Amino acid sequence: MSARTGTPDPAGPGAAAGPARALLGRGAATGRLRHVEVLPARAGERVPWPGWADPEVVAALERSTGGLPWRHQVEAAEHVRAGRSTVLAAGTASGKSLAFQLPVLTALRGGDGGGDRGEGAGAQRGPARWGGRVCTALYLSPTKALAADQESRLRALDVPGVVAATYDGDTPPEVRRWVREHAGLVLTNVDMLHRSVLPGHEHWASFLRRLRYVVVDELHGYRGVFGSHAAAVLRRLRRLARRYGADPVFVLASATVADPATTARRLTGVDVVAVTADTSQRPELTVALWEPPMVQPVPDDRGDPLGDPSGAPGRAPAAQRRSATAETADLLADLVEDGVRTLAFVRSRTGAESVAAGARRRLAEVGPDLPEQVVAYRGGYLPEERRALEQDLRTGRVRGMAATRALELGVDVAGLDAVLVAGWPGTRASFWQQLGRAGRRGTPALGVFVARDDPLDTFLVHHPEALLGAGVEATVLDPDNPYVLAPHLCAAAQELPLTEEDLPAFGPAAAGVVELLVQRRLLRRRSTGWYWTRRDRASDLTDLRGAGGTVRVLEAGTGRVLGTVEAGSADAQVHRGAVHVHRGETWVVDELDLEESLALVHREEPGWTTHARTSHDVRVLAEDSRAEHGPVTVSRGVVEVTSQVTGFLRRRAGTGQVLGEEPLDLPVRRLRTRAVWWTLDEEVALGALGAEGPGGAAARLPGALHAAEHASIGLLPLLATCDRGDLGGLSTAAHPHTGRPTVFVHDSVPGGAGFADRGADRLRGWLAATRDAVRSCRCEDGCPACVQSPKCGNGNEPLDKAGAVAVLDVLLAALPPGGPGDTGSGEGSGEGSGAGSGADGTGHRPVP
Repeated sequence: MSARTGTPDPAGPGAAAGPARALLGRGAATGRLRHVEVLPARAGERVPWPGWADPEVVAALERSTGGLPWRHQVEAAEHVRAGRSTVLAAGTASGKSLAFQLPVLTALRGGDGGGDRGEGAGAQRGPARWGGRVCTALYLSPTKALAADQESRLRALDVPGVVAATYDGDTPPEVRRWVREHAGLVLTNVDMLHRSVLPGHEHWASFLRRLRYVVVDELHGYRGVFGSHAAAVLRRLRRLARRYGADPVFVLASATVADPATTARRLTGVDVVAVTADTSQRPELTVALWEPPMVQPVPDDRGDPLGDPSGAPGRAPAAQRRSATAETADLLADLVEDGVRTLAFVRSRTGAESVAAGARRRLAEVGPDLPEQVVAYRGGYLPEERRALEQDLRTGRVRGMAATRALELGVDVAGLDAVLVAGWPGTRASFWQQLGRAGRRGTPALGVFVARDDPLDTFLVHHPEALLGAGVEATVLDPDNPYVLAPHLCAAAQELPLTEEDLPAFGPAAAGVVELLVQRRLLRRRSTGWYWTRRDRASDLTDLRGAGGTVRVLEAGTGRVLGTVEAGSADAQVHRGAVHVHRGETWVVDELDLEESLALVHREEPGWTTHARTSHDVRVLAEDSRAEHGPVTVSRGVVEVTSQVTGFLRRRAGTGQVLGEEPLDLPVRRLRTRAVWWTLDEEVALGALGAEGPGGAAARLPGALHAAEHASIGLLPLLATCDRGDLGGLSTAAHPHTGRPTVFVHDSVPGGAGFADRGADRLRGWLAATRDAVRSCRCEDGCPACVQSPKCGNGNEPLDKAGAVAVLDVLLAALPPGGPGDTGSGEGSGEGSGAGSGADGTGHRPVP
């Protein structure tokens, strides 16, 4: 347990009540519970409905909320009604939807135009009118689930005269025309704007001509390269709206965003007013930090202790920490058995399936009716499956659900009592979003963070102040990223010829990127502007989420579609021989056809899991900056990363014992992105490692660098708004570009997302946290909690934990104190590295 002053006893006053209190008591007794903190309940501040609000809208919202609005809702609505673009940053379940529903639905009903856009609040009824035209609005969400949830809420409000409809990838073709022609409020996402609405704007002319509001929900979800793409799409939307005579007001909302005004401005390109005071009522929330116990090796079928899971020969078996998925499955089963409605967030699709299956097995031992109360929810399910599961969770037919982040953003699942977070979700913003799913009806709630055997997870459960005592991270997005701008400028030119007047809206880098596109003959300059030169659709040049499309998973023989996986991860997830889990059932892949984007599978229970092995290389293309500090040199710039899935390991299910390895012949993938790298003088590095161990210092150096690379990647999400999966790295005792021992950490998306640059800006704080996490880990030779990586393509070999500490000590001794990044906490400004300025601070970015 934490010794922090004021840490409550899990069984004492103020802790979570009932079964949740019993669970925390068991955790304390078994040594799993590391820290408990109670966030007290808060009384809200209500105010009268504004006089300009449409009576029908007010009546509908009163039926929904059961009372008067909160002060922050009305404050935001007043700004929107006055024609000011507005961002509302208030806590989860604080009623942000009402803040934009009130002015938008009033306008759609024909109410007050607001500000200088018209007078006569509530004077018109029937078709909404604004300057003699029907008023329309767009609602944008980062996930389909959230848009579907908002549509359900609007239907439940049943406001007369308001026609709202969803327009996304699941909308049948025959329905799409009806939505264009009849809906006043269209719920969609930036992906559909990019691929359908904007390229086909002639079909949307009537809608765009009347576009008055654009609502952007869950603002913090637009980060990294996806956020940069979304910023370009919104600039294209504003450009076409102006072409049709509209100038929409933007309304943005988020529960977890740092510097909301800056983030909203960077995303939309317009000035915004920020409303940040949360005046809603909040229930008591008990937050628990939970660390699974160490477990001893399990004998195999012959009675021999299993070897190291990495498969390395000659290494004695060692105790390992129980997996977060297994621990979460048990916690989910315990809570469901006690009648606690619980949502467990799991990092991966496979993990969600595993947690649900484990909880069902535990519950089957208790009663025959209990297992059916637990389900999994993840991307890759068919749309009708997802909607049915969401409804089952709302109604209480399902008491326990293991879900990926697909349910993190905004979906109203009121009535939940507890949330389990299995493994660090990547950012504090995501962590608080997930915990916010519990207690949404005002009852006390429980949130439990279950740590994985991972450097950052271990650091956080032993340093609760880094999680509970810090604000959310700055949202990093770079609208000036040339890799993002290039395809969107092509798309904009195809939609409507680009002119000189258009370029400032796309940022200072736009002019240079346009000239490059002309050189590459993708655009042609004429007297009236720049034109798209090809017959194919320019919007097909890029995938906003960086996934490159999807691969369908089909049952061999019948052709039945089971689900999908992202194309970018298909090599590692559904290669030939891979074990694929879908809705608790295990399938084995017969064939992966990348050209046809499909994987054929058959039903089988093989008794093992599969793990892809990958080779990597990093080539430096441009070094933007270099800083020399004695034996240490720190650089950043543009690199090309090549990777290839070369084979896969088969591991015994439940124990991780390596059963064998098979080769694969899959294509090489190339990624041009941004990186930070540091090098060491070889003699200094060898001197720090000493002559201990077989082969001496020279033999230890690769393992020391490899371990330091893994640990630094694991800790960077503490400083940047990213997940470990957003990063990659490489370590080598002699890199061709530097000629010295080198460690690279790079973004895993084309063009970069600012994460590696953020690490470079805060290098000392980053490396200090990395060294402390490795040094304080209680394992002897290195484990997943410090230097092992779940993504390692080399099977976590070689690794030298003590060598990593020695190398990091050399780095920290050489770096000057008090410089950039010497903050310790990793907290920075709202702008952050890579979010619009160049790596060298000059605003220069290399064009692709």
